[in-house]
Amino acid sequence: MAKPDFYETLGVARDADEKALKSAFRKLAMKYHPDKNPDDTEAERKFKEINEAYEFLKDPQKRAAYDRFGHAAFEQGGPGGMGGGFSGGGGSGGFSDIFEDIFGEMMGGGRGGRRSAGGRERGADLRYNMEISLEESYSGKTAQIRVPTSVTCDLCNGSGAKPGTQPSTCATCGGSGRVRAAQGFFSIERTCPTCHGRGQTITDPCTKCGGQGRVTEERSLSVNIPAGIEDGTRIRLAGEGEAGMRGGPSGDLYIFLSVRPHSVFQREGADLFCTVPISMTTAALGGKFDITTMDGARSRVTVPEGTQPGKELRLRGKGMPVLRSSQFGDLYIRITIETPQKLSKRQRELLMEFQELSSKENSPESAGFFSKMKGFFDTLTD
Repeated sequence: MAKPDFYETLGVARDADEKALKSAFRKLAMKYHPDKNPDDTEAERKFKEINEAYEFLKDPQKRAAYDRFGHAAFEQGGPGGMGGGFSGGGGSGGFSDIFEDIFGEMMGGGRGGRRSAGGRERGADLRYNMEISLEESYSGKTAQIRVPTSVTCDLCNGSGAKPGTQPSTCATCGGSGRVRAAQGFFSIERTCPTCHGRGQTITDPCTKCGGQGRVTEERSLSVNIPAGIEDGTRIRLAGEGEAGMRGGPSGDLYIFLSVRPHSVFQREGADLFCTVPISMTTAALGGKFDITTMDGARSRVTVPEGTQPGKELRLRGKGMPVLRSSQFGDLYIRITIETPQKLSKRQRELLMEFQELSSKENSPESAGFFSKMKGFFDTLTD
């Protein structure tokens, strides 16, 4: 009986990419896996077919040969010269890798959970949230933080065994941390249930760490906050995370920074913005006022005659420093105009006199708006 087409077996197009092939294989492998279909010979046959199809199509060279010569490429002495037929193991990236990727958790731990000999696992990464002020973000700082974390046990030097003793090789797995079990027509490798993948067992554990090789302590660390750092920035301190098991390498510590809102300035990238209210007379006649910038200096701001609400005045180089450079952003001053309140009798008289003397040229936008409104009303009444 002729072998089924590999592409039809996986249910993919002949131009399917590696991602599509892997996705199709995962779905079918889960469906027809022998553990999910005990004593089902048809499911076992299907599982073997999809396994064989994926084994060849995922390899670029084998796939090219199959696309050119079909199944003849893999027959003994075939034109493709591949020979050998299906193999469930050998080499990097074989079926055992993809199988473990899919069923690793079900079988006791996937590839990502493997431990090195002696159980020297990498420690976990840690997160520390730090809040700083806008002033500290402007100038930078060196902060001292205290972090509760796991550190290598100084009594057993991370081995987990009582001083004077040593961990022994696991009798179940022979120190590999993995065991094999027969599953139908092939064998499955899984994490050793005795040593949990460490490859060693401890008969006499350390009294200080209980065999873990690490203890919990609070450490003081120095963190450099560079000038110009922004809200949401993450700083990585390599090797300052949790200590690894059995003397394994430490994880990393990640500092997540947040910048407190400022009472005067708002930041957008390297630029700063602030809103300054001025009097009606200053807006009309023009004037000057002083403002304190982030560097602590005072800057004189000139208000042009006839300034309107919402106008932005720009102070170059008075914004935030650009991270790890000598450049600075700008400071933008947004003008609002404050209407006078609680007028005296004389002030009211002067304003009324000014209103009588005003013309359309004094308020062109207002005059233009009401002129448009009048024209719109006239079109409705015609």
